[in-house]
Amino acid sequence: MSAESSPIKSSRSLNKLETVEDFESQDTLLKHVDITIVESEKRANGTLHVRDHYTVYLIDLKVTDPDYKLVQSKISTIWRRYTEFEQIHDFLQVTYPHVVIPPLPEKRVLYAWRKSDTTDPEFIERRRAGLENFLLRVASHPRLCFDDQFINFLQQEHGWRETITDSGYLLQAENKLKSLSVSIRLKKPDPEIEGVKNYGRQLETNLGNFLYTRSKIIEKNYALCKLHANYGKLFSEWSVIEKDMGDGLQKAGHYFDSIADSIDSVAEDEEQLADQLKEYLFYASALQQLCANHEALQRALENAHDALNNRLAERTRAAAGKSGLMSRLFGTTDPDIVRDQSTRALDTKIHADREAIDRATRDLEDFTKKATVEIEHFQKQKDKDLHESLVGFITLQVKAAKKNLQAWTQIKECLQNMP
Repeated sequence: MSAESSPIKSSRSLNKLETVEDFESQDTLLKHVDITIVESEKRANGTLHVRDHYTVYLIDLKVTDPDYKLVQSKISTIWRRYTEFEQIHDFLQVTYPHVVIPPLPEKRVLYAWRKSDTTDPEFIERRRAGLENFLLRVASHPRLCFDDQFINFLQQEHGWRETITDSGYLLQAENKLKSLSVSIRLKKPDPEIEGVKNYGRQLETNLGNFLYTRSKIIEKNYALCKLHANYGKLFSEWSVIEKDMGDGLQKAGHYFDSIADSIDSVAEDEEQLADQLKEYLFYASALQQLCANHEALQRALENAHDALNNRLAERTRAAAGKSGLMSRLFGTTDPDIVRDQSTRALDTKIHADREAIDRATRDLEDFTKKATVEIEHFQKQKDKDLHESLVGFITLQVKAAKKNLQAWTQIKECLQNMP
């Protein structure tokens, strides 16, 4: 069932949501269930080549509301591949063009600061967390969470791929891709949509630059911190030959080792924060996709107006008896009977053109109303999440710097206290 036909929706239709407050007050799937991805597992395609292995993720769904009837069972688990997550994501993107669709985590390693690939256990674990976050985002979105295909994705073990393929979303996606690939400048672009699109581009650029810079810094910082282990080894070996200074040198060596070891936890925490920023890097693309969908509808409306104007001009020529081939070639006028037939046929087409304009206008207005609320909700969510992520990133750097400062201070004290 779609979000609009859910039996547990609020009394107010989702189609009439006009504010973010209306949007956030709606019922969602996540208010009734817990969704987690509890583990991942590597499986083989039947050959021994490393590329013939793939990873599956175990989705665990538990109903927390005893009176809830939408899901099939109170507790269910199901294995899904990343490609299946891609399918449900693409389906939602096609089915809900006015929504800023929550993005999937990266398919391949992006902004890596050390050698890594998709088979790396750390990458798989971070992807697991990202996929779980995707499910939680969708399950907490009032327009997306009650979609039939999403509900089935969480529970239907057999036949789900065939069901979603039979929905026809692939053909819709292909047609949409073709329409969006045609570069046509709008006559009167919507200034608000243009502003959102430009913001999406700038957000994508800024986050990309931040993640690139961060990857270069942690690469250098990690190598630098690990070099302190050389100090640790040197001081420990030195302490063996020193009678009076040996104890101080040994302790100082341990503190140097602590500097080398501390960077591992910092790098791990940084990766988690980087993944949070990557989510909004991909969200920026989703925001631009919504704007492209709006432009496609606006282009359809402009084309409908052009078709009507051309038809009206054609009728004017027909009414003057100038529509036939002979009249256009030799300047003669069509007979009255030909003239009447032409104008009547064109009147029918003009009526159809006006109806097409009305439909295109309604489609654009409906899309704009829904998209406006979606964009406002996204902006509010983005401000909160990015604020937390950036503060967390800076707090981590301060914490690491203080820890290193403390180690250096202790090294200084060890050396000062030597006889």
